[in-house]
Amino acid sequence: MSPVAPKIVAFCCEQSGVLALDMAKSSNAKLPDNLELVPVPCSGRIETLYLLRALESGADGVVVFACYEENCRYLQGNIRLKSRVGYAKQLLAKIGLEPERLEIFPLATNSGVKCAEFLMRKSDQLGALGPNLGKTAKE
Repeated sequence: MSPVAPKIVAFCCEQSGVLALDMAKSSNAKLPDNLELVPVPCSGRIETLYLLRALESGADGVVVFACYEENCRYLQGNIRLKSRVGYAKQLLAKIGLEPERLEIFPLATNSGVKCAEFLMRKSDQLGALGPNLGKTAKE
């Protein structure tokens, strides 16, 4: 019996991450088995609560695919995200969860292969960390 792949929730900016993942899929790049995609208009719209709630609800890791800082269509969105992710990582450390379970990955729209490679590395890293013990038990 093979181990269950870590669950990754990927918040994807519609201006970069969604397009890069579409490119990865169309080129048949290998992606993790247990991947949930959440498209968002801009990474700056993701509140800290949503990042933490994804972990609480069963994700072993959360990634946010955002535009590069100088390429944000909404000017400062990814800078706001960076601050929120930093705060969320501090909260994770305080409650005893590994901050590595949460990560931002900047992407361009044509970075499908890079996106897929990152997700596979992240899946391996989360597998080495083991299951997220901070998730709430399902009734």
